[in-house]
Amino acid sequence: MYPGAFRQSQPDKPALIMSDRSFVQTYAELDAAANRFSQALREAGLEPGDHLALCLENHPRYLELLWGCHYAGLIYTAISSRLNSEELAYIVNDCGAMAYITSRSKAEQAEQIADSVPDVTLRLMLDGVIDGFDSYEESVARYADEPLDARVAGTDMLYSSGTTGLPKGVKLEFVALPLTETRTPVAAVAELLFGLDADSVYLSPAPLYHAAPLRFSMAAQSLGATLVVMEHFDAESFLAAVAEFGITHTQVVPTMFVRFLKLPFDVRTSFDVSSLRYVIHAAAPCPVPVKQQMLDWFGPVIHEYYAGTEGNGFVYCDAESWLSHPGTVGRGLNCTLHIVDNAGDELPIGERGTVYFEGGGTFEYHNDPDKTQKSRHPKGWTTLGDVGYLDDDDFLYLTDRAAYMIISGGVNIYPQEAENLLVTHPDVIDVAVFGVPNDEFGEEVKAVVQPREMPADGDRAAAVERELIAYCREALADIKCPRSVDFRPVLPRHPTGKLYKRLLRDEYWQAAGRSI
Repeated sequence: MYPGAFRQSQPDKPALIMSDRSFVQTYAELDAAANRFSQALREAGLEPGDHLALCLENHPRYLELLWGCHYAGLIYTAISSRLNSEELAYIVNDCGAMAYITSRSKAEQAEQIADSVPDVTLRLMLDGVIDGFDSYEESVARYADEPLDARVAGTDMLYSSGTTGLPKGVKLEFVALPLTETRTPVAAVAELLFGLDADSVYLSPAPLYHAAPLRFSMAAQSLGATLVVMEHFDAESFLAAVAEFGITHTQVVPTMFVRFLKLPFDVRTSFDVSSLRYVIHAAAPCPVPVKQQMLDWFGPVIHEYYAGTEGNGFVYCDAESWLSHPGTVGRGLNCTLHIVDNAGDELPIGERGTVYFEGGGTFEYHNDPDKTQKSRHPKGWTTLGDVGYLDDDDFLYLTDRAAYMIISGGVNIYPQEAENLLVTHPDVIDVAVFGVPNDEFGEEVKAVVQPREMPADGDRAAAVERELIAYCREALADIKCPRSVDFRPVLPRHPTGKLYKRLLRDEYWQAAGRSI
C-alpha cells in the first residue's frame, strides 16, 4: 500500500500533523505532492534504481520527499542532519546520488559540500535557495499531480551512524516491482504484530532520517493512519501530544523512558495516556528498573524488538513475556539466534558471546566488502556486533556492543551493566561507562555522568562521585563499577538514543597519550 491508495477513500483525512500544529497535510495533498515530485525526478533524468540523497531536519515536507522518491522507484538515502560536512559529502558520493535535497536551515553545509559532490546533477532546497540550488517548491509546482506511468516501488539505503569511523551504507537487494504490489519495509510487521491500521494515530518523536522512524512513519501512512511528527523530542511535549492527539501507537528508545521518569511526578501524571495501545521501543537494551516503572505507568502496552537497519533478523518481546523474563529483548520471530565465541564456535545456554542471526535476511555494506565479510559467520549467519546470551526458553539478553568491552586485569567487563544501574540514581540524567588506560591492569572503568544539577565545586563533585560509586557497588562487583566519575552538563547522545561513547573514550585515551 501507499498514500495514493487512500486518496479516494479518505482524501481529507490528515496523513501528517506536525505536533505543534504548524502543518497539516491530508492524504490527497500528500499523494499529489509526492506525484509532482516524482514527475520532477523523472524529468531530471532519474530512473528506477538511481540514487537520491536528502539531508534536512524533521521538515513538514520530509514524508512527501520520501514518497516522491518511492513513487519514482529510486533508492533514497536519508542522511543524518548532525553529521559534519566531510561525513555528509562522503555519503552523498558513496551512495552514488544523482540528486541531493536539503533545506534552507542546512544552507551553510550545503554550500560547503557543493564542490565535493560533482556527480549530483539535481540540487533542490526547501524554504529558500543559495547559489547552485534550485527551489524545491518552484521546481515541483510545474508538474501535474498525476502519477507516473508504470510505477515501480523505490527503497531506502541507509547508513550507520559512523560512531567508529566513516558511516557505511546498508545495501538491500533492489528489484523493480510494481508500486501497487509492494509494501514498505516494515509495513507487514507494523500491521500484523503491532495492529497499526487506518484507525491508528502514530507519533514519531525521533529524527526521520533514522531507520526505525523513517520506516515506521512510512508504514503508518501506507496503512492509512495519521502520522504525528515531533520536530524535536521533549519528554513533556511528547506526553502532551499523546493526550492531545489521542495517540494509539508510538516508537521510542530507552533514553526517552528515562527522560519521562525524570520529570516531576505531578508533571508526568498530569497527562492522559490511556489512548496508547502500542508503545514500541528498540535501539538499545532498556534497564530493568526503568522498563518496570514504565509498565507500571503505561500498562502492558509496551513492546520491544531488537533488529538493525540491516534487516537480517527480528527479535520481539511483548509485555507479558518480558515480565516473565525480565531484561530480555525477546525471541527471534523470523530467524534463529546463535551465540558464538571468538573462534566461531557456538556457546551453550547462558554463556555470553556474539549474537548471530540465521535465516532473517541478507544484506551487504555498500562499497565495503571487508565489513560485509566480518559480519558473516562461516555457516552464513550474520551479526550486528552485539554481545548477549540465550536462556533455556530461547529468550535473548543483550550484554553490550563487543566494541565497548573493557579488559581489566584479564577480566572482561561489559559497561552496560553499570550504565543501566547508575541511570536509575535520582541525581543522574544520563551516563556513559567505558574503559580508560590503567598502567597496572591495562584498563579501568570510568563513568561520565550528566547530573540533574552540576556540582557547585570540587568538594561537592567528590561527594557525588563517592555516592555514585557506592551506589553501584551495592549491586555489582567492585570490578564492574567505576573507579572514578566525571561530570558534564550534557553527553554526546544522538536524538535516536545512541550514545557516542567512542567520542568520550577517545578523549581520555588521547589525553593519556595512548593509542586508540
